[in-house]
Amino acid sequence: MMGLLKSVLPQNVRFLDNLAKTIKERYYKTISASAEKSLKDALKKANEFLEKITKAGDVSWLGNLSFAVVSLKDYELNFTKVADLKIILLRKGQIIDIDQKLRFEDIEPYPLKVFGNIVSGKLIEDDVILILTKDVADAFLKEGVLNELAETDTPKRLKEILNGKREKLSEISGICLSLFLTKETAAKETNTFLRKKTLKIFSFGKVFSPLTRLFKLPKISLKPKIALNLKLPRIKFGLPKINFKIKIKAFSPNKKIFSVFSFILFLVLGFFIFQITEKRQLKIYQEKVDQIQEKVNQADGFLIIKGSEQAEKKAGALLEESWKNITPLVNMAANFPPTLSNQVLNLKNTISENLYKINKLVKIQDPELVFEFKPKEFIPQNIISFKDSIFAFSSYSENAFEIDQKNEGRVLSINKKINSAIASNDSVLFFAKPDQLINFKDGQFQAPVALKLPYQEFKPGNLSSFQLNLYFLDKENGKITKYPYLENFRWGEPRLWMENKNIADFKSMAVDGSLWALTKENAVERYYSGVLQETLKLEIFPFPKSFFKIFTSSQQPYIYILEPVQNRIIIINKSGEIIKQFQSEKFDNLLDFTVSENGKTIWLLNGLKVYKITN
Repeated sequence: MMGLLKSVLPQNVRFLDNLAKTIKERYYKTISASAEKSLKDALKKANEFLEKITKAGDVSWLGNLSFAVVSLKDYELNFTKVADLKIILLRKGQIIDIDQKLRFEDIEPYPLKVFGNIVSGKLIEDDVILILTKDVADAFLKEGVLNELAETDTPKRLKEILNGKREKLSEISGICLSLFLTKETAAKETNTFLRKKTLKIFSFGKVFSPLTRLFKLPKISLKPKIALNLKLPRIKFGLPKINFKIKIKAFSPNKKIFSVFSFILFLVLGFFIFQITEKRQLKIYQEKVDQIQEKVNQADGFLIIKGSEQAEKKAGALLEESWKNITPLVNMAANFPPTLSNQVLNLKNTISENLYKINKLVKIQDPELVFEFKPKEFIPQNIISFKDSIFAFSSYSENAFEIDQKNEGRVLSINKKINSAIASNDSVLFFAKPDQLINFKDGQFQAPVALKLPYQEFKPGNLSSFQLNLYFLDKENGKITKYPYLENFRWGEPRLWMENKNIADFKSMAVDGSLWALTKENAVERYYSGVLQETLKLEIFPFPKSFFKIFTSSQQPYIYILEPVQNRIIIINKSGEIIKQFQSEKFDNLLDFTVSENGKTIWLLNGLKVYKITN
């Protein structure tokens, strides 16, 4: 956890400590829960804590609190943040803003929802996580520190870089928390958290040794020692403490023998009861597998009917239901007898293969590599295509980069950090925050044009265009701004668009005359003249987890949706029907994509590599 509280009042000296303690205690309360579930519960408790002190009249912390909670277990990352903290992933020379690149998932609503969303994702060895307060993040960007840190792989190197910037960085105050997932760290964590569970031999002799010592029975032997190597739940036997006085002469050997063997009988009966219960549970599992197999057989019957859209939909519905039912059994298959385990795994493979076919998923083993960036030359974050070229840009690095039709690259000097771009009829328009629009035409940059800011805290992200009208999505402030095109590379006064809609729910948008919005619920909404016309809920397999970016245009009959968390790009028509899905294990760090004007070629930015798909 990392926290910062500004304008601290005397009564809030222990505020951060108390908040951290509340989160920590709740997070570790249920050891068996998943890390993600534990974090959600902890955040709920934190919100209750903050609500309680607010009701008591202490609101001085509102607007002054910055806080991050990071959970890392087995390379699975879950985190949340409040306010202006920046959380960045450094991976093999790349700078990834994981606030945006990983999936967002709402936790339950609370009366006071300070901690709202969590971000989840999978890390790999040698990743570096940086958590920065706002002033530190701004200074790192200004001084180019992030680009240097992207090449670091040890804490020692990080310190050397920061010491080299000591004079400039000493002028600011804040925190930089760095987490290095190095081999050495991974080995230590394995020893601490991933100890192998060894199966202890259950020995009656060990269980009864306290009794034999207590009774000191003559001529009684428990040899041979009975050892049962069973997969039984761990049982702890505790003998109650009894205050008593004993005269040895008062004991009867027969009574002592009877007590010992009664106890043995109790344990043996318990063991056989456990075996009977286990057999009954396995029988229930087998019945579930048989029911799933029956549904799969019914789906096969529908799939035999070639060319019938209705039959295919019925088959898809049966297979999707079967997949949901088989998934819990797959997770338990390792504990099943071999026959049942094989049946479950084979059934899972059959269901998934049929669903892939129905949902037009194409798995690409070796996608075509078009270009690979050199980190010291340029680190891309986004790409856009124009005619026969691809242009890469980044909000972290100055300049842009062009890849021509011969797949050769060159840096385009502009001395500005580019936040977004669009392709027009005869040029590429680059936008640099807060208000600079730069036209790249005939191989040269034109003089920048300053757009009028619609409001003071204008923080545009997603940029779309229709007939040269510009549409900016400001997710942070929940607003869409439209700039109407006039003429001669001039735009009119900014207009706030769709003010009656909660724009904060939008992840991404595209404009083709209608506005297509990608929502947090992984649905696609279409608006016309600011009014919702329809909602496309994509019932596709693999089931959506976190769609990231949507793209279409007036020249495209299709809608393209990127989902990095499942290594795929999805193509649908504008009625929501699946046209094609492309997926590859090599799409392991998807950042952006762009589509050719005719829609037949897709370029994918995957880390430092650009892949090409010809559809």
